[in-house]
Amino acid sequence: MIIRWPARRMPGEPAAGTGAAVSAERALRYLGSTRNIVGCALALLGALAHFLGLAGAFWPVVVAGLYGVGALLAPPDRVRLAVSHAEVETGLLRADLDALLRKVEGSQRFPADVQARLGGLADVLSGVLGRAEVLTISPDHLHIVSQTIRDYLPASLEAYANLPRAYALSRRTDRERSAHEELLAQLDLLEAKLREVAGAVHRGDEQALRDQGRFLRERFGGSDLDL
Repeated sequence: MIIRWPARRMPGEPAAGTGAAVSAERALRYLGSTRNIVGCALALLGALAHFLGLAGAFWPVVVAGLYGVGALLAPPDRVRLAVSHAEVETGLLRADLDALLRKVEGSQRFPADVQARLGGLADVLSGVLGRAEVLTISPDHLHIVSQTIRDYLPASLEAYANLPRAYALSRRTDRERSAHEELLAQLDLLEAKLREVAGAVHRGDEQALRDQGRFLRERFGGSDLDL
């Protein structure tokens, strides 16, 4: 079996979906919109007026009307059309990683320990890709992640997959690794390097957490009455 790199989706190309999914997405987006929030706030005031005996028998109309007024008069949500280079690049890298993992999972060439090792490596990569803006600030780190997903990993896995299973598991000499052992060693090496990258990427988040803890201790660490 020869592993071939799948064609990547171009930036901006829509993913396959259904009309129902699109409608559900629009509905969820509206639920969190400024118009809906303001409308609901005014409608709650109308309901409160009813409980206080101020809205009369037509309180449902009052509530609905207040919601409509709020939804119409509320400022529209800010539209963000620009997509950052970081989001585009890491999105493509994530798609490439997912495609590679599917190839490996669908193949019978890779033993369970190889797939487990690859899963751990993928977890590290996913965590790093989740911090797109931080990752792309450092060209060196982005280069390592990109090359791992698009070059280093596919090359190692493809070379192993093209070997007969029995040959891959057997040693050549007493001191020479089998192909199976060599692949595991390469995966360990890549994971070790990527954990260094992940540490650098997440260090800023850790510092932000420490800063928040320092603020909370200064704010609430004194007397119970000092709020």
